[in-house]
Amino acid sequence: MRAMTLDRLTSLARRLSDVPLPLPEGMHARLGCDAVGMPAELGRQVMGRMSRVGCVYATGDRWWWIVPSHSQQSLDWPEPVRYAARALVPASSGGAQLIHLPRRDAPYTPPIPLYLTLCRITRTVPVWMRPAQAEGVRDTGGVGGF
Repeated sequence: MRAMTLDRLTSLARRLSDVPLPLPEGMHARLGCDAVGMPAELGRQVMGRMSRVGCVYATGDRWWWIVPSHSQQSLDWPEPVRYAARALVPASSGGAQLIHLPRRDAPYTPPIPLYLTLCRITRTVPVWMRPAQAEGVRDTGGVGGF
């Protein structure tokens, strides 16, 4: 039997208190569901810039956007964004309130446009535009990195 560390116990307790965002009746989530959460003020800015938006929920002072499962792959979501696998989000006293329902039967916001919009608003360079560095090699600022 493996010993439980305080970090592991805390992580388990946090996961047990998370609740899944409920999909509206008639919505089909064939690709699975994850959620991207952000402060409500940031969510309002994103909503005004996106041409296609799926289901968006409010829990307390955070807005959660439904995206297909595994939309975090190869993406480094900018701060203060939180990624919630299986759309399990922290429980809030008021529950999850659906604040945007798409016209289509799929609940998803396209993750790449959402990511790029968040990068633009938070002034974060998208992960694929960052300079590549070999592991263990420092950029000395010289020509060609030398």
